[in-house]
Amino acid sequence: MHVPASAPAGETPPTGETLRTALAGLLDGLPPRQATQAVERLIANYRGRTPTHTPVLRDRSDVVAYAAYRMPATFEAVRSALEAFRDRLPEWTPATHVDVGGGTGAATWAVAAAWPEGRHSTTVLDWAEPALALGGELVRTARSESLRTAQWRRQTIGAGLAVPDGTDLVTVSYVLGELTEEGRRAVTDEAARAARAVVLIEPGTPEGYLRIIEARDRLIAAGFRVVAPCPHSAACPIEPGSDWCHFSARVSRSSLHRQVKGGSLAYEDEKFSYVAAVRDEAVPDAVARIVRKPQIRKGQVLLDLCLPEVGLARETVTKRHGPLYRAARDADWGDEWPPPAED
Repeated sequence: MHVPASAPAGETPPTGETLRTALAGLLDGLPPRQATQAVERLIANYRGRTPTHTPVLRDRSDVVAYAAYRMPATFEAVRSALEAFRDRLPEWTPATHVDVGGGTGAATWAVAAAWPEGRHSTTVLDWAEPALALGGELVRTARSESLRTAQWRRQTIGAGLAVPDGTDLVTVSYVLGELTEEGRRAVTDEAARAARAVVLIEPGTPEGYLRIIEARDRLIAAGFRVVAPCPHSAACPIEPGSDWCHFSARVSRSSLHRQVKGGSLAYEDEKFSYVAAVRDEAVPDAVARIVRKPQIRKGQVLLDLCLPEVGLARETVTKRHGPLYRAARDADWGDEWPPPAED
């Protein structure tokens, strides 16, 4: 699940690079201490420890801090989930997209990156007016027509949420953890009622994984089939409390990341859990999914897999496997296994 970070000279920059450019000047005029305090408070909410009936993003300083600190990570996590979706259903294209609790629009940018060749209409729903306003500002510089024409609408996220009937794609990213149990179920059920496809993303923590599993169960009960990451729509084979399923996306660190965390690296890895599911679509025969970082040892690669029928298993690929061994050495956490055959 790798996407180039930059375009060759003379070509249109990819959506992720355009987003980073749009975010670059957001912190101008915002005192560093104020930005840091806003980020520290928002981190607690993002990790899902403070479910609330009110918006997490309260004012302009909150929104600017959130956008500069969290949008790149959210964008990369959602883009990775959508890439896995596209790998399994390459011909599927949304004509309409609703981003529930989309805030400043990171998932909306990710959808534009996942389907750059298409033209879809997007509506972002959120209950924080400052977030919607900033999201609308950011897309003005976008090259994607779907981004520039996105609609930004204020709406309560939880019980009472209304998604237009017949929506092709609903995304809900880093939102369920901000809601009460009743709110989480209401959002999932409304997405399932209205949409052809639903993609849910949460932090890659044990709690985030449990929220995804609960939502996954509700989607399946509503008639959806899991597209990714699971190679099946049966119960998750992980024994409750023993482990959790999550993946990783590489994120370039901004100056605010380094300021808040005191880190020196130019990147960090965003851990996330997700489920992508569809209704009334023929999903190709399932393959295995690599669910942990491959362990490369002398002459062999150890792959932890989730398989369609046997659940979790470890496969050892050695040099005697020839091309498969070379593929294993190049395989990444979250990839399908074995890799699709090249045309």
